[in-house]
Amino acid sequence: MREIIMNEKGQAVAPKSIPMTNQAFMVDEQTRIYWLGGAGVMIHSHHTNIMIDPVLEGFDIPLLYQVPLLSQDVVDLDGLLITHIDNDHFSRPTCKHVQDVCQKYYAPNYVADVMNEEGFDTKKCDIGDSFDIHDITVQLTPAQHNWQNSSKKWQYRYWEEKDYCGYWMETKEGTIWLPGDSRLLDEHLNMPEPDVILFDFADNDWHITLDGAIQLANTYPNADLICIHWGSVDAPNMTPFNGNPESLYNTVINPERICVLAPGETYVLKGTNK
Repeated sequence: MREIIMNEKGQAVAPKSIPMTNQAFMVDEQTRIYWLGGAGVMIHSHHTNIMIDPVLEGFDIPLLYQVPLLSQDVVDLDGLLITHIDNDHFSRPTCKHVQDVCQKYYAPNYVADVMNEEGFDTKKCDIGDSFDIHDITVQLTPAQHNWQNSSKKWQYRYWEEKDYCGYWMETKEGTIWLPGDSRLLDEHLNMPEPDVILFDFADNDWHITLDGAIQLANTYPNADLICIHWGSVDAPNMTPFNGNPESLYNTVINPERICVLAPGETYVLKGTNK
């Protein structure tokens, strides 16, 4: 298990970033996963490149890591998927600066409307919808993260649960599931077992909570757990950004499947052959 480094503010910090090169986008016979830092990921599968919630620039809080890939260095995207409107997931500068190399954007309901209004060619999706992006089949899974309803600042509309989602992805090598920012739902505990979970374990009431993350992990004891949404933001008092993978090591069944990647590091999906 990877040693976790703590900074002087008591935050667990992601390992040193590994710069991504054009090779990450090249056609081959693999499915690879890259953590981009924060909640962002890139998935390459054979001929297909997608990103989910990439924040490659423009975030409004200082970062604890070096972004492994700049927007201008993105070579080719067959799809860019957004889970919800929060700016640590929907980066307008990133979406704008990859427009020339991105074939299509995908998002649920409200954020899709916003993206289309702002000039991004976005397919509006509902929970349960599925679609193919070349070699990857994608389905939206439910999430509950409509925290804005409890904040006067954001009550200019009613925020519905359908405005937030996770993504279930089927590739030739196996299945990848991003539950997204969400409280733990009964639906989350009754999925087919994925090969990989892109694993948020933030101990926050509008996220899964640490206990909820452990319950989810132990419901699917053979799924690899790629840790995301931690070690990235210089905000020591904000629980959504301050998970520590070490809190999982003694509580998760088969802890050897906990994957602490550096931003930009490669994880090769081997599916049922792992």
